[in-house]
Amino acid sequence: MNDGQRTGLLDLVLETHGGREQWSRARTIRAHLHMVGPTWTGLGQEKTFAGVDLAVDVHRQRTVFADFTGRGLRGVYTPKRVTIEDADGAVLQERRTPRESFPPRARGMKWDALHALYFAGYGMWNYLTNPHLLTLPGVRTEELEPWRGGGHHWRRLHVTFPSHLATHSTRQTFYYDERGLQRRVDYAPYVLGNLPATHHTEAHRRVSGLVFPTHRYVLPIVDGKPASRPTIIVDFSDLAVEFSGEALSFEGGRE
Repeated sequence: MNDGQRTGLLDLVLETHGGREQWSRARTIRAHLHMVGPTWTGLGQEKTFAGVDLAVDVHRQRTVFADFTGRGLRGVYTPKRVTIEDADGAVLQERRTPRESFPPRARGMKWDALHALYFAGYGMWNYLTNPHLLTLPGVRTEELEPWRGGGHHWRRLHVTFPSHLATHSTRQTFYYDERGLQRRVDYAPYVLGNLPATHHTEAHRRVSGLVFPTHRYVLPIVDGKPASRPTIIVDFSDLAVEFSGEALSFEGGRE
């Protein structure tokens, strides 16, 4: 979709979350992550992200977790390769084409640290670069009819992502309030067996001119309705943004 087609809701969302120019100048986003919940416990990774510092590159798909699985180690995510490295950058564990490595979704299924690293790596990159993410080459957006429920009247964007962008699912629906703040996302994560879920976003905070939801929780869809309790809870704190002196373009495909 070209710039002439990106009008209306997406323009409002971009402006509300900081504006195109500010996002294009952002280089790195850093945060402290606390992510827990029954999903992580069931996968055997309940402590993996329960308090870890991370950094995402805004203009290429790369996320780095500090002290990942051990003090002084780091977990590095890119779409085609995830690694656990020591303080000197020596690779201790590695997995190429990580998306194809996930076992079928079944009761009692466990993940290893590299599975968790891939899922959280692309997930945090998606979360922290949004809505700039929606302007990248190959991403298609279409405004749907508004959604009404629970006393809310939210506008919606249906988003189709290209294959070179690692996301939960190719097609997702984003919900925004009257100000243009993101409030919810519907998707069905591939690596979790394409099980549908609603992802809610709250506690928006402005950092260096950009706006981020700092509290998120995921409700699985059960019998066509959202469950009453979240299965994943995500909290960001200590957010910081580093900028370049000029606008940058997305480096698609680079690791």
